[in-house]
Amino acid sequence: MRHLLFAAGWVFVGLGVLGLILPLMPGVVFFILAAACFSRSSPRFEAWLVNHRVLGPPIVSWRRTGAIPRPAKAVACLSMAASWGLLWLTSAPGFVKIGMAVLFLGLGAYVATRPEDTGL
Repeated sequence: MRHLLFAAGWVFVGLGVLGLILPLMPGVVFFILAAACFSRSSPRFEAWLVNHRVLGPPIVSWRRTGAIPRPAKAVACLSMAASWGLLWLTSAPGFVKIGMAVLFLGLGAYVATRPEDTGL
């Protein structure tokens, strides 16, 4: 199980890096997941990620209070709205569009109700 978590941690790091580059893909979420995987498989890589000068603070903030910075909340909610808007323009079946709308509304509500990171 430890090897599987270690591999998943690196997959999440890769997805997090992609999220830093691609505009509609979140990055921090994947780094938080990577840190969780590394915490159970490799304390060395968990420490590297948590102590990273750029990637570490959002992970520490999430672990401490479950906080999400206001700009990140806005980007997340706008990205979900844009993704759903693009989905609406496709020929996807109606149940997929409705299902994704329900999922995005639920996720958006969760993100919007998290405490805000004050940077303190």
